Amino acid sequence: MTAPTLNLIAELKKLRKEIEHHSRLYYRHDAPEIPDQEYDCLFDRLLGIEKQWPELISVDSPSQRVGSEPLSGFTQIKHEIPMLSLDKVNSEEELQRFESRLQKRLNADSAINYSCEPKVDGVAVSLLYENGLLVRAATRGDGSKGEDITHNVKTISDIPLRLEGHGIPGRLEVRGEIFISKSGFKRMNALAKSNSEKTFVNPRNAAAGTLRQLDSRITAKRPLTMFCYSYGVVEQGELPDTLTKVFDCFNDWGLPVNPEREANTGVEACYAYCQQLLASRDSLDYEIDGVVIKVNQFGLQDTLGMNARTPRWAVAYKFPAEEVATVLNDVEFQVGRTGTITPVARLEPVFVGGVTVSNATLHNMDEVARLGVKIGDAVIIRRAGDVIPKVVSVIQSRRPKKARSIKIPAKCPVCDSDIEHEEDEVLMRCTGGLVCSAQRTQSIIHFASRQAMDIDGLGNKLIEQLVEKELLNSVADIYTLELESLTGLERMGSKSAENLLIAIQNSKNITLNRFLLSLGIREVGEATAQALAAHFGNLEKVMSSTEEALVDIPDIGQVVALHIRAFFDESHNIEVINKLQKAGVKPSEIAPIEKETLPLHGQIYVVTGTLDAMSRGEAKERLQKLGAKVAGSVSAKTTCVVAGPGAGSKLTKAEALGIQVIDEVGFLSLLERHNKPG
Repeated sequence: MTAPTLNLIAELKKLRKEIEHHSRLYYRHDAPEIPDQEYDCLFDRLLGIEKQWPELISVDSPSQRVGSEPLSGFTQIKHEIPMLSLDKVNSEEELQRFESRLQKRLNADSAINYSCEPKVDGVAVSLLYENGLLVRAATRGDGSKGEDITHNVKTISDIPLRLEGHGIPGRLEVRGEIFISKSGFKRMNALAKSNSEKTFVNPRNAAAGTLRQLDSRITAKRPLTMFCYSYGVVEQGELPDTLTKVFDCFNDWGLPVNPEREANTGVEACYAYCQQLLASRDSLDYEIDGVVIKVNQFGLQDTLGMNARTPRWAVAYKFPAEEVATVLNDVEFQVGRTGTITPVARLEPVFVGGVTVSNATLHNMDEVARLGVKIGDAVIIRRAGDVIPKVVSVIQSRRPKKARSIKIPAKCPVCDSDIEHEEDEVLMRCTGGLVCSAQRTQSIIHFASRQAMDIDGLGNKLIEQLVEKELLNSVADIYTLELESLTGLERMGSKSAENLLIAIQNSKNITLNRFLLSLGIREVGEATAQALAAHFGNLEKVMSSTEEALVDIPDIGQVVALHIRAFFDESHNIEVINKLQKAGVKPSEIAPIEKETLPLHGQIYVVTGTLDAMSRGEAKERLQKLGAKVAGSVSAKTTCVVAGPGAGSKLTKAEALGIQVIDEVGFLSLLERHNKPG
């Protein structure tokens, strides 16, 4: 065997120092800086070197102990039987090799019976019962001694202070995992946030921090729970000969055990259990990172014995890590279909949650500031189930000197339009709604919709086809479509194409309010579009209106006025509107009307049920022209309800409140009486 090189010895020294550093952060301060997977890689490298060159093993190597020393603030308790860690496997092949080693040591070829249970991501503890009474609780600590947490454990309602039942040994040490459920964690953090207190990063850290509280009154307020998974000392009595039967005894005595546990014969069945649990991982109300597989019979466990730091008869099947460390190479800004601009992390590719990830969301610039992340940083990525990967924290100790701050772009990265980013808002938005290719499909769908331009036959699927084939690059291109290009599309015959072209032609004569609505100006809905049309009378006046003039219109506040001005200040949008006008789209001009003179001014109508003479949208428009407000629900302020056939709860509520109700005949009579035809 070759002698170890100086470089190898230096690496070993660095590895030990780094592992000790992260062990202290994890076990003593409940503030891990790197994910478990990366810690495991460091430890596996250490074990690999020491296995090849055993002469390099030192008494203070992390390989010679489990975890880290307990906190000095707690009384230390020596475990009568050490609490050891488990070897890990990551595949079916490794699981088969595990069983082969057991069969070889047992000199038997028959399949072995195993106890399988979820590997809960919590804090390992030991509970000592004497004559059925809980007398002591301790953390695992470094495996040989832990911290006395009896005062805190007694506050956990899941853990019995006295065992009840038959056959309880006079002295019994129960081992298990204390944790906080996902739902309990959410409630706890929500309460902390409402009280302006610090929130926890994850349930495991929350459980560890809670158990290390010196004031048990704080612990009592937090939702700790426990699953028992084994035992240590047993005196003045006996336990059954299998772990499965011990779990049944624990359950009978009032100790909490995991309901997802199973006994399986052969590692093939164990592997199937692992895959089943992995598939249901996200539906469990507690965090797990794998499956613990133990030889079920204690007699076989005794025969198999122990290694230096792990039992030979047990193994942990580890699931793909949900959190890993990688490097943030760059940040790009992505434009969504509604114009929202989101920072996206471009990462050094890394395997997490079962897939290779190279991108992750940063949500918004407020989140970037909260994380304090910079380009070049080492970051921790989380991916659970099918959830989009996200950056959850920064490893500050690894920040390079050349790390760069993340800057907001001056213009939309897709269409070069201006960006809206108000101080009191989290989100940034592109103002080029009519021209931005990222928003193209959505803007055209909205433009052609029934409540806007009402182009019959131009549905969502057809628009998606037209955009994909680059026949529609903006809403103005709708008016350049030709019969030949349409008939070549999927499910589009010549007759359907002809009808669509007729509908497009008919849409050119449109009311001003519907045209304004079709433009997709942020926060300009039907009521606001109607108010703009009634106030200004024509498109040119709306486009040239000042912010002050807009704010003077009832129901249009400062924020909406800013959105309107931002839209018409964007030259790209004006270009599209000009193209629409050149194509013959002519929003009708109307004489500005004083609202107070309209016959239904100040009245609130609700339209429900089905009308024969017109759609509910048309009925709403007719009522608005008469000055009425049209609401979507009935209240005590409602003036009248127009109820067609099929009217349901709204009609019932109106009758209960004594509100006037008219049918379609009465509604048509109302329109005729006021001489306001559509």
